[in-house]
Amino acid sequence: MKNGKENRMNILAIDTTSNRCSCAILKEEEIIDEINLDSGKTHSETLMPNICEILSKNEMQLSDINLISCCVGPGSFTGIRIGVASAKAMAQVNEIPIASVTSLETLARIDVSDKIKVAMLDARNNQVYCGIFDEDYQLLEEFLADAIENVLQTLKKYENIICMGDGAKLHQDKIKMELAQVQFCEENEQRAALGGKIAYQKYKNQELKNADTICPVYLRKSQAERMKMKREND
Repeated sequence: MKNGKENRMNILAIDTTSNRCSCAILKEEEIIDEINLDSGKTHSETLMPNICEILSKNEMQLSDINLISCCVGPGSFTGIRIGVASAKAMAQVNEIPIASVTSLETLARIDVSDKIKVAMLDARNNQVYCGIFDEDYQLLEEFLADAIENVLQTLKKYENIICMGDGAKLHQDKIKMELAQVQFCEENEQRAALGGKIAYQKYKNQELKNADTICPVYLRKSQAERMKMKREND
């Protein structure tokens, strides 16, 4: 790539793993524009119109995009599938590489302090998805998908913690009871734009996917699959 501001990499970032349908355009790590919409409509209805809107607003076409940042989960099973399928289609038609980003990585980026960052998503039924990152956003443990009580036992080994995400907000009182001097982010919403910043770092590290190799990250089976297994075991 040539030097110069006008030749910087154009990144289209998408995140459909939560209730919010989010997309953004970045030039390398600079956020140019973003749409974060929680309209109550399904992401299948809103994602592509949002992408068309943000590209048009910035006088761009999909052919101008050099990299797609796709949030692959964990989160809403339906949302994950919509996002991954859309990224696959855009990447395949236009031969665009993809950077696979997780929702927990993205949430951790909300905080810029030197604290241990605990990204926590509500997984229903008193369960959470959890990622624990150091001050440089490096993962300290394998991602967790477990009851909040079990996750808190793991977190007790760490100090100087700040929590973010809807799971942290939902279980805030319980977390405060179990962990000393824990802090909480005021911002808890996922943004594709933050995933786009991670995507650029993955591009520089040559950690890229394509339409054939990108995969969703669920961390656990869907409720339908769990109920089916329960019926089979009863």
